[in-house]
Amino acid sequence: MSINTDAQDRADMERLAAGHDVALNDLMERHATPVFHFLCRMVGNEDDANDLAQETFVRVFRSRASFRTDGKFSTWLFTIAANLARNHFRWRSRHPNISLEAETGETEQTLDSTLPANDPAPNEQALAAERAATVRTAVNKLPEDLREAIVLCEWEELSVSEAAAILETTPKAVESRLYRARQILRERLKNWL
Repeated sequence: MSINTDAQDRADMERLAAGHDVALNDLMERHATPVFHFLCRMVGNEDDANDLAQETFVRVFRSRASFRTDGKFSTWLFTIAANLARNHFRWRSRHPNISLEAETGETEQTLDSTLPANDPAPNEQALAAERAATVRTAVNKLPEDLREAIVLCEWEELSVSEAAAILETTPKAVESRLYRARQILRERLKNWL
């Protein structure tokens, strides 16, 4: 995020706190897609990610008066989204379900599997799609704390300190989680490396 975007975010949050509800639209216009992609990578399901992204902005609206304008809005926003993803995992672990697609053999298309028409030969596309699916599966199987660190730092390209603020831990802890996650992924993906 640029400094200009940070200033816009703060101004929009001040407007929102002052009762100008349309300021939420401006915040959503800038941040809805990154939050959705982050949640897709965290929960591995577009429908759940969409629901959680909507709930993230509902929480922003509800908590508009408690936002500290000296803090970075995107860090606060991703903290809300990460907490919702954690709650979703806890709820899902207590309420497991079986996917109908899994029973019928159908697969759902994900964001990363969509390939533009001008890509290389079909066999190379298939190999790239298989590699991407293997990486997604390996990341999804990581313990929650390691998965969060990898998604935030590698896919969302946040700094270690930003990830630490979102995860409410120290930068050193995030570095440690990244190290452990990379070790596990390196082992699980050794056939692809």
